[in-house]
Amino acid sequence: MQRWIITTLAVAVAANVVQGISYDWIGLLLASLLLGILNAFLRPLLLFLSLPLLLVTLGLFTLVINALLLFLVGHILTSFRVESFGAAFWGALVISLVSMAVNALIGTKERDRQTRQQSKPPKPPPGGGGPVIDV
Repeated sequence: MQRWIITTLAVAVAANVVQGISYDWIGLLLASLLLGILNAFLRPLLLFLSLPLLLVTLGLFTLVINALLLFLVGHILTSFRVESFGAAFWGALVISLVSMAVNALIGTKERDRQTRQQSKPPKPPPGGGGPVIDV
């Protein structure tokens, strides 16, 4: 739920900053939901298929993949419009930056879970005592 809210906020910021992206409120909610679903299922396949390009461009081709997914969402939904690939590219860049900034500010559940796991003291071995040194 937290990721969906962050994605919705990021898509709203992108639509207000980038000319060529427009929405109504239902379209915004549906677009962020569909974008999340495509990012979960289609994006890994696209990343795998474009692995040589990702290596050559040092990962910058990921922006093109994100733009393609945003452009696809704009064509699937009638209440969320992406006019051109250029608008999709800049929108995907804004979405990535806003999502990264919001996640850094409020944190994510995954990072909180990792922090909790690291802060637990190690359990002593069964049978008591400290290390055993064989000579």
